[in-house]
Amino acid sequence: MQTPFWKPNIYARHAAHRAARRTIVRTIRRFFERRGFAEVDTPALQISPGLETHLRAFRAEGYLLHTSPEFAMKKLIVAGMPRIFQLAHAYRNEPKSDTHHPEFTMLEWYRAQTDYRAMMRDTIALVRACARACGVAELRHRSRTCDPFRPWRKLTIAQAFRQYAGVDVMRSLPDENNALPDPGPLRAQAEKIGISCADSDTWEDVFFRIMLNKVECHLGDGVPTILYEYPACLGALARRKPGNPRVVERFEAYACGLELCNAFSELTDADEQAARFAHEIAQKKKLYGETYPMDEDFLAALRYGMPPCSGNAVGADRLVMLISGAEKIEDTL
Repeated sequence: MQTPFWKPNIYARHAAHRAARRTIVRTIRRFFERRGFAEVDTPALQISPGLETHLRAFRAEGYLLHTSPEFAMKKLIVAGMPRIFQLAHAYRNEPKSDTHHPEFTMLEWYRAQTDYRAMMRDTIALVRACARACGVAELRHRSRTCDPFRPWRKLTIAQAFRQYAGVDVMRSLPDENNALPDPGPLRAQAEKIGISCADSDTWEDVFFRIMLNKVECHLGDGVPTILYEYPACLGALARRKPGNPRVVERFEAYACGLELCNAFSELTDADEQAARFAHEIAQKKKLYGETYPMDEDFLAALRYGMPPCSGNAVGADRLVMLISGAEKIEDTL
């Protein structure tokens, strides 16, 4: 007979991880409140749950459970709230693994009148504050460690692909702002380094095959790594970089090989955002045979006028894993 989950000996096995979680949640709230942020609480049931191609949502009686509170929080920025944060349950219909749970805790925050460099500073300070509150000198995932108190490494996507894969990803991007990349040149480079590709692979398919097999495994050893300046076709809600419109002001932070966050300088152009959404919807239909509606209220808010701002989404459970040394995400829940 299986031991019930509530038996004391089962719960005690992961008591240290859960104690770290309580400390980290308190620290997160204190961190943002001291910096003048207001905590908000937006609905999980939405008409549009998030439109990125590979995000799969759960359906719930005519609504969809959000994959992130992003759209709702940006509407509050338009409504005049300059600094907001939220610890929200988010839902993604993806297979359970050691580092992903279909229901997880998302920490999101937004700052008006800033760009993604402010998010980099916030992220570094927040991770250090949480580690310090737990009395931890390094982040750990299995046999890998990194020191969040040393200067974080910063690499552009172009630099990371050159260094770890020997691939010139920028050479495969079109000069035209809105043209989709031709997968041929990137596919040829991938095959030279032993990554097999199919003729049907899109540019994005090839990019992520290189990323997962050659690049991501090197990120965040010794010190956390900030990977930034993503190709524009991979920044569904991010602003293009002034002077280099082939990339967007987006970054992800990695520690011990785990992706910890995804941040942008936010796109505020409603027409470009609607065009990007239409592309994502078409790709989802092609790949998964389903679509989600556009959030017309969100597009209306952009047309009304969202101020320049930046935002970040941190997987709070993964942050607890890294600080407490938990091997599986379920140990932290």
